[in-house]
Amino acid sequence: MKTALVRGLAVPLVALLMAALTVLSVGASGAHAATSVSAIAEALRKGPVYVDPAAAGQLSKRDADALAKKIEDAGKPVFIVVLPADYPTRNLFSDVRTATGVTGLYAVRLGDRFDARADSSVLPRTAVQNLVTSVQGESAKAQLNDFTDRALVSVRGHAPSSWGGAGGGRGVSSTALITAGVVLVLGGVGAYTLVRRNRRRREQEQQAALEKLRVVVDEDITAFGEELDRLDFRPSEPGADEAMRADYERALDAYEQAKSFMAAARRPEDVKAVTQALEDGRFSLARLAARREGRPLPERRAPCFFDPRHGPSVADATWTPPGGSPREVPVCAADQARLADGRDPMIREVDTEYGRRPYWEAGPAYGPWAGGYFGGGILPGLLVGTLLGSMMATPSYAADYGTGYGDFGGFEGGDVSGADFDPGDFGGGFGDGGGGDFGGGGGDFGGGF
Repeated sequence: MKTALVRGLAVPLVALLMAALTVLSVGASGAHAATSVSAIAEALRKGPVYVDPAAAGQLSKRDADALAKKIEDAGKPVFIVVLPADYPTRNLFSDVRTATGVTGLYAVRLGDRFDARADSSVLPRTAVQNLVTSVQGESAKAQLNDFTDRALVSVRGHAPSSWGGAGGGRGVSSTALITAGVVLVLGGVGAYTLVRRNRRRREQEQQAALEKLRVVVDEDITAFGEELDRLDFRPSEPGADEAMRADYERALDAYEQAKSFMAAARRPEDVKAVTQALEDGRFSLARLAARREGRPLPERRAPCFFDPRHGPSVADATWTPPGGSPREVPVCAADQARLADGRDPMIREVDTEYGRRPYWEAGPAYGPWAGGYFGGGILPGLLVGTLLGSMMATPSYAADYGTGYGDFGGFEGGDVSGADFDPGDFGGGFGDGGGGDFGGGGGDFGGGF
């Protein structure tokens, strides 16, 4: 009887022991996989910050969570990885980028060393190098936060849709994940309602900003239409040639495009295409005028900084905004003469809650408006020290309005491109030697790894 009882108990005990061994085995393999590239990539697809367990002393969980929240709130594709000093470095950046499969900016703190890489559609290599150089020698917490703050201003694109999952690589335990899952299930309806409410509020804010901006853009379109009317050019008039007719057609096309783009605009950043079209149209008119008058064709220059309706600039002049520092700005002939005489330029003012103010002292929606006129990366320098320039230097502006002057090419930041990326953007990794390796965005860290 006892023997049968022992035998009866032996079977479930053996099964229980085998199950326990299986759990321990899985747990051990999971712990080992936590330092693999695949584990890092899986974590980054769930959240923007991954801290390796072996590097937990570099960045606390609280600091990692705060850093992740900052990136998530900005909605930008910035990925931060913290690894121990002895982590294998060969092809690290390209391998992590391939495994994650998401277009973005990738930064790695490895021991006390730091470097970053980005898809060129997200951030040019030179910009990455400058960001990396600007934070060298700082403590882990200060370095990662400073790098992130500066990067969020310039990074193009959006956060990957996979974020908001199970907490990424910030050390969340399985128990916490299960608990969070239960809470999410129980509060699903409430969370869904909150998300919809937040989305609706953001859409309303964007619409209000667009309607405020629409007044100024309509003034621009009307002013350009009046220029076309005053031109008094007829394609069949004596002396008109094919080049003149082509300039005139381009100006007419730009006018129609501007109206069409504005009619289709749904967000403040959509206005950039409108002002780009108007800038193209005014340059075409300047070329047409030069041909009709027998003058040399004008070079392509930015429009007058003080009011783009003045047309293409003819020179750069020194100007100091109230409370700011001197800078060179593109000016039309009339404003060049006024500045030379010590008079104030003819400044474009817009309605604000504080009355009529220069456009660079108005709201953040004017960033895309100005960006369409002043593309090519010159806008930040022109606006340094102004209210709009200060707004554009914040992560919240980048999240809501974009940079206002950047261009996107190929995949946007946050898009899932898998292994479809330029390996030249990510170099060969930490220790392969030569340009593109880990270290300052284009060289080795004090001699390489």
